[in-house]
Amino acid sequence: MVWELGNGDVIRCRKRSEREGVTLWNPHIQDMDEDVLYHLSLGSGSHDLREMFGDVKYVCMGGTPHRMKVFAEYMLKVLGYTLPTGTQLQDISEKSHRYAMYKVGPVLSISHGMGIPSASILLHEVIKLMYHAGVKDPIFFRIGTCGGIGLEPGTVVITEQAFDGQVRPFLDTIILGEVVSRPATLDQYLADTLLSISNPGEDGFQTVKGKTISTDDFYEGQGRLDGAICDYSEEDKMRFLKKVSEMGIVNMEMEALVFAALTHKAGIRSAVLCVTLLDRLCGDQITTPKEELLAWQERPQQIVARFILQDMSIKERLAASPSRNHLSKISSSLFAKSQSCFEDN
Repeated sequence: MVWELGNGDVIRCRKRSEREGVTLWNPHIQDMDEDVLYHLSLGSGSHDLREMFGDVKYVCMGGTPHRMKVFAEYMLKVLGYTLPTGTQLQDISEKSHRYAMYKVGPVLSISHGMGIPSASILLHEVIKLMYHAGVKDPIFFRIGTCGGIGLEPGTVVITEQAFDGQVRPFLDTIILGEVVSRPATLDQYLADTLLSISNPGEDGFQTVKGKTISTDDFYEGQGRLDGAICDYSEEDKMRFLKKVSEMGIVNMEMEALVFAALTHKAGIRSAVLCVTLLDRLCGDQITTPKEELLAWQERPQQIVARFILQDMSIKERLAASPSRNHLSKISSSLFAKSQSCFEDN
């Protein structure tokens, strides 16, 4: 299957039917009577995970429970689904008191918290969830916020490559007292596709592809001058930011590195889309009004939703709808775009 991009390039992809389920790089799971996904309040023995999640194709993650509930509600509208009367979206992992998870047809919308440790826990359990549910070839997205470097606030960045605070494309994890380095690699075809379906004229904002630094800290790790502790000068900060900018790095955040490393290790296609809340070359503190920031946070969601809508066939949308007799009117132009490189025969 071939998907042509606007720049003349093509993307060659295997059909869904040719792909396999998620593979775990952990032989010990096979020997367990039950795998308890503690932080999701789910388990392979206590829940029928195949029945609950077997149809999942898109796993979308973001920092806060509120943001991911908003995204789930947005996907209801985009896909034209109507919940049965008297029902509402349910936080599947509410009893865990850790993360929030919502399911809209084949779309999972999950919060991952802030920083690499929190996102790592969530990723381990969601990857195992996909395995136990027998999901074939899911696509993972991180949709969030970031600080831009030389970009206008409100710009959406699609991450091309994730780097650590030392500007290395690896995630270092201390395992049994030893440092294990894993490459933080994202699916370039997926990134190019997401960029190709952005439309600055229609969307009202710019979308770019670039390199991302993920840090272990919001303040000193990102070279801010407004933390409780700061042992460097403004000149030091600006020298570093200008240096990485020349390397093609366009933003900073705190999760892309672990997201890229773990999905790559698991063989899962993934992409990171974040909206810039400020330009770090112009300052450190976010001063934009909250209402505008909330509107900006919906921008990565719009692009991911557009991809999902185009990737799903009309048949799949009808089958996945909570109310199978109802499908909202969707313009003929969107129907025309519904074929993709991931579509079945």
